[in-house]
Amino acid sequence: MRDSDRLRIQVFTVNPFAENTYILSSGKKAVVVDPGMSSPAEWTSVLRYVERESLDIEAIWLTHAHIDHILGVEKAVGMWGVPVWAHPAVADVAAAARPLLELWGMPPITLAPPDRPLAEGDRLSLGAYQWAVREAPGHSPDHLIFYEPTTQTLIAGDVLFKGSIGRTDLPGGDYAQLMASIQEKVLTLPDPTVVWPGHGPSTTVGAERQTNPFILEYHGHGI
Repeated sequence: MRDSDRLRIQVFTVNPFAENTYILSSGKKAVVVDPGMSSPAEWTSVLRYVERESLDIEAIWLTHAHIDHILGVEKAVGMWGVPVWAHPAVADVAAAARPLLELWGMPPITLAPPDRPLAEGDRLSLGAYQWAVREAPGHSPDHLIFYEPTTQTLIAGDVLFKGSIGRTDLPGGDYAQLMASIQEKVLTLPDPTVVWPGHGPSTTVGAERQTNPFILEYHGHGI
């Protein structure tokens, strides 16, 4: 494989929630994961990168539809004319958040059903790479994670963070379900797998298996 075709991951930390928006690319083909850009400066940074790398944005992938992960979806769709690939329930999850938006003084955001509904076992192509879709509810009922086996790369959304896990006190959250998702969909991956979360720095499956206090407590300090 040519170096130019290798998988590249660019992260932009955006909006008041410090959400990680990712641009995944191979050669000139690219997708945007969880576009949360909410300010002109954030958009300028993203667009400069896309232009500098001469990327062709092919789709938007959503891990889930919490507000901080979808603030830039409507503008991104209009700008690039690309489809949204996500869990079928993203529109319902976005709608359920409207009372919270009112509480926080934020305008409502309406998210349409995805152009391509995704489910467990689906495969997404990006250049030479095939990403496996895994359903991982608990933080949100529509939550998906994306795993690329040849590079051992996981786009984890808000399921697992470095030293922490996703919150479960928002509508549709469920702690037991989240821990089951982590056990069955994340900890079954190889320890060297790099975990790119929805907030904060990257980590690895092995590091979280050994040191994450929530995982250790759930397993009685032994896994």
